[in-house]
Amino acid sequence: MTSNRLPPALLAKISWRLLPFLLLMYIMAFLDRANVGFAKIAYQADTGISDAAFALGAGIFFLGYALLEVPSNLIMHKVGARIWMCSIMVSWGLISAAMMFAHNEMIFYVLRFALGVAEAGFFPGVILYLTYWFPAAHRAQATGFFYFGAPLAFILGSPVSGMLLELDGMGGLHGWQWMFMVEGLLAAAVGVWAYFYLTNHPKDAMWLTPQERALVADMIERGNQAKGEHGHNLLKALTQPRVLYLALIYLLIQASVYGVVFYLPTQVAGLLGTTVGLKVGLISAIPWLSRCWRPG
Repeated sequence: MTSNRLPPALLAKISWRLLPFLLLMYIMAFLDRANVGFAKIAYQADTGISDAAFALGAGIFFLGYALLEVPSNLIMHKVGARIWMCSIMVSWGLISAAMMFAHNEMIFYVLRFALGVAEAGFFPGVILYLTYWFPAAHRAQATGFFYFGAPLAFILGSPVSGMLLELDGMGGLHGWQWMFMVEGLLAAAVGVWAYFYLTNHPKDAMWLTPQERALVADMIERGNQAKGEHGHNLLKALTQPRVLYLALIYLLIQASVYGVVFYLPTQVAGLLGTTVGLKVGLISAIPWLSRCWRPG
């Protein structure tokens, strides 16, 4: 019987090559969609945008995000991860940086929607990309490691966002303009790096030996053939009660998480009686540590 598991040394080689970089990309993605929560107080004070307009703008991101996820993956499958992930990250980084010019509600809405459109393909694209490299027996572990990007975005990014907000007035820019510009351009820079760093498929990986490339490609191909033999009707799968139940659970989780994401810095600043800055960023990072640490 042929094993469906990679040799430990080969698994480690692929994991250390790909997963830390994918994790970095996810940290930048989550930071650029959520940093608006740090900017909230100063941004509204400088632009006069109301609480209702801020909430709508923060949430409209997900409209563009939901619409483009599937088409984006279809494109990535055709053009390859290097080109498509680079395009996605550079696009969303530049759009996020352009938030420094969002001086009224309409520009705010348009840029948040565009950010959702640009970023839509990233998360599902990475999940698809992992299927090119990790057989099913290893895929859950790889995906779990990738998921650490969300809490790490706040553990590492909260202090950075707070520190950038304290640059208010430097170079004639508001602190929130510095934050959007710097974090957006960092994402774009990582996107350019992705073009040179990522490898589309195992057969293209010059950092693997010919024997390793053949082994990984063969194992992935056998897994795809096994899936094809079973076959699934997409509409039937999406309407299964269990799938709908799990989708509802995930919807409620995300609704609660993003309520915290967009408003935690404001609430912390209110409790401390201060403006949102480095101190608030450090304290806002604390709750996210619980998602990375488990006792025992």
